[in-house]
Amino acid sequence: MNIYAIKAIYFFEMARTGRTLMQSIASPVLSTSLYFVVFGAAIGTRMGEIDGVNYGAFIIPGLIILSLLSESISNASFGIYMPKFTGTIYEVLSAPISFVEIITGYVGAAASKSVILGVLILATARLFVDYEIEHPFWMLGFLVLISVTFSLFGFIIGVWADGFEKLQIVPMMIITPLTFLGGSFYSINMLPPLWQKVTLFNPVVYLISGFRWSFYGVADVNVIISLGMTMVFLAFCLTAVWWIFRTGYRLKN
Repeated sequence: MNIYAIKAIYFFEMARTGRTLMQSIASPVLSTSLYFVVFGAAIGTRMGEIDGVNYGAFIIPGLIILSLLSESISNASFGIYMPKFTGTIYEVLSAPISFVEIITGYVGAAASKSVILGVLILATARLFVDYEIEHPFWMLGFLVLISVTFSLFGFIIGVWADGFEKLQIVPMMIITPLTFLGGSFYSINMLPPLWQKVTLFNPVVYLISGFRWSFYGVADVNVIISLGMTMVFLAFCLTAVWWIFRTGYRLKN
């Protein structure tokens, strides 16, 4: 394992975050704070509890996941797309490092940014609503696992994209709607029976449900199922990345 190569890629990507703090950190935290103000402090005080949890606190896991998914995908996809765009990817591919070390550097940096962002949003939420974390180790585990999984997914999108507009198609047109419809602001048990069954086909439901369980011990789906579905998607992403480097898909041609 070439630790020097991993550190070089990792710190290069982390340095980019330092140059774009307003865009990569401040903007998502500010946007999420507006959700807390509107839905937590304003509307939440006029709503009853959901599953025994104050509404303002209930939406915290969903809002964190909303930012986590979009930022993980955005950071990882942009991180690999720019070397493709400028042609410096060939220097990385010709270096004596394996694809595992390349992935560890790029995805590790994107996931680190997402975890930092999640922690900052969690701290910001304390300014607006009171909450407790019943299972802090599970919460941290889900936070890291989801960040890594969707950073891998973002890496795949960055390799697939052949234009800047394609970097935004999947996050804006697919991931964001699925997150809003995945129980970010409500429990799926509040839906009619038919729509409850339809919603279970939304993979984001399992992420939000498992993450919310780590906070309050309540979930729409069994936490083991949520963890299993996340691991399945992680395995899918790892397989896709392996295939990309094995075939050179949109990297070598």
